[in-house]
Amino acid sequence: MKMPQKGIEPSMFAPCGMNCMVCYRHCCHPRPCAGCQGGEDGKPIHCRSCKIKECARERGISYCFACGGYPCERVKNLEKSYRTRYGTSLMENGRLVKEEGLSVFLRRQEEQYTCPDCGGVISLHDRECSECQRKITAQAQRGGADEKNELA
Repeated sequence: MKMPQKGIEPSMFAPCGMNCMVCYRHCCHPRPCAGCQGGEDGKPIHCRSCKIKECARERGISYCFACGGYPCERVKNLEKSYRTRYGTSLMENGRLVKEEGLSVFLRRQEEQYTCPDCGGVISLHDRECSECQRKITAQAQRGGADEKNELA
C-alpha cells in the first residue's frame, strides 16, 4: 500500500492514540481494514472487541485524552505494551494531537512512515515497507544522522 497522496485520513487516528494507517493489519494486508473509527470489515478480532474504543464511544468522546479519567489502566497497559514492543508512545501521540492538532500530527506521521525508496507505508509493528518490504530501523525512521547506513 502506498501512502495516500492526499494524506492520512483523520478517521485513521484511533481513540487510544494509534495511527491505524501504519498498523500492519491495515497497510500490509490484502484486505486492509478501515481503521478503528471505520467499519468492521477486515478488522482483526482484538480490534472489533476493543474495550478502549467501546469506552470512548460510551463516553461520547473521540479520543481517550479528552476523558477526565485519562490515562486509565487500559490505556496505561496498552502504552506499556507499545513502548516495550514497538518503541512508540500512544500517549505521546495523544498529547501531540491535543496540543498541535490532528492534521499536524498526521502530516508528521506521513513523513515518518513513508518509505524513502518507494513511497509505501512503513508498518509500525514490524518497521517494514508494505510495498518493497525493506526493513527500516527506528533511528532511520526518526530521521537519524546517518540514515543511509541505518536502512536495512
